[in-house]
Amino acid sequence: MQNNVSLDAVLHKLGINALNEMQEKALLHIPQEPNLMLLAPTGSGKTLAFLLPILSLLQSDQAGVQCLIISPTRELAIQIERVWQKMATGFKVNTCYGGHPMQTEIRNLSQPPALLIGTPGRIIEHLTRKSFDPRNLRVLVLDEFDKSLSMGFQEQMEQIVAGLPKIDKRILVSASRKQHIPKFTGIVAPKVLDFTQVEEKSTDGLQMKAVMAPGEDKLETLFTLLSSLGSEQTLVFCNQREATERCVELLQEKGLQSSFFHGGLDQLAREKTLVQFRNGSISILVASDLAARGLDIPEVKNVIHFELPSKGTDFVHRNGRTARMHAEGTAFVILYAEEPLPDYLPGIPEVFDIPTGIALPEPPAWVTLYISGGKKDKLSKTDIVGFLSKKGELQKEDLGKIELLDHMSFVAVKKDQVQAVLKKIQGEKMKGDKYKIEVVR
Repeated sequence: MQNNVSLDAVLHKLGINALNEMQEKALLHIPQEPNLMLLAPTGSGKTLAFLLPILSLLQSDQAGVQCLIISPTRELAIQIERVWQKMATGFKVNTCYGGHPMQTEIRNLSQPPALLIGTPGRIIEHLTRKSFDPRNLRVLVLDEFDKSLSMGFQEQMEQIVAGLPKIDKRILVSASRKQHIPKFTGIVAPKVLDFTQVEEKSTDGLQMKAVMAPGEDKLETLFTLLSSLGSEQTLVFCNQREATERCVELLQEKGLQSSFFHGGLDQLAREKTLVQFRNGSISILVASDLAARGLDIPEVKNVIHFELPSKGTDFVHRNGRTARMHAEGTAFVILYAEEPLPDYLPGIPEVFDIPTGIALPEPPAWVTLYISGGKKDKLSKTDIVGFLSKKGELQKEDLGKIELLDHMSFVAVKKDQVQAVLKKIQGEKMKGDKYKIEVVR
């Protein structure tokens, strides 16, 4: 390594005992190859597979940005940043994306990170503004490259690559085997690490079931299916933003708590929704295909295709949210009798008959509290636990998952305790400062 960071120490920080085969191959070949293409399915550990060898390439005595990772979505960019932060490398990282204050990013870049992560549009803005100097940048990663192309970012990525004068290592990461490499990437005759076949191995425990709706309007069928699944974490996929909102509106009217997630939400709303899904305050998330890949959300027990996607690859990525690495999970496809099936679904799967007389499931036991301070306000998880335990008189079992961002934090609290704790902490200070604390709606 060109720095003193130990691989064993990093894996210990991550709680990982051993790398999988893909990660081992990437760790071996990325430092040696000027052009490399890593192909692997969602949920296989691709992010760590390229971050570990990138760490080995960073130089402690080198100023400025040394590696740029381009991500198609802000959620994926944030997820990569979180993995890097968990690695505790000592190398600074910054993430730039739309919906994040530009001036904050410019201030952060005034002390350049070794690793810069960003979405195409925002990286172009910073290159145009000369917020950072790209002359020492040697490593370029195009993550979820297939998704970047399908989202229409080719022109922007082409502009970025043209503005990086000294790239000597290019890594293209994709979940799709059918990958055309445009000339602008500069990737010629790459070393290919193809682990797309892991898709078959990684979903050994996946059951596919069909649920038959009486007609084209499937909303009532969705409601009864969700009710039959109880309080298990479930992702419902729709093709359009409007459909996600319509589904949630109907479910809420019928007394079934759920939330929607799509690209039309602002960044804060998206972040709050994902936090609540991760910590169990939301058990049903109705989402567009934005949630099929690159999001930091837990593996779920059930995936429901309320609407089938047009592409078979999107169908696979949706299903990849459950039954990973030999765990068990179920993908439900809601169909009506005359519905035409796409080519990737050659026949109707085994039909699942929803039991009759199902009662509404219990709502989630957790509620999420928002705190208007985070890591850059010098708050820690220990500070939050201590404050809520001492001032709010909460017991250990009443506190759930805590997440800290730069200037905000979220903590799961048992629903039956939340009103009492809000009264007890009203006007109280945490580490000498008052913070806004409220229930996330």
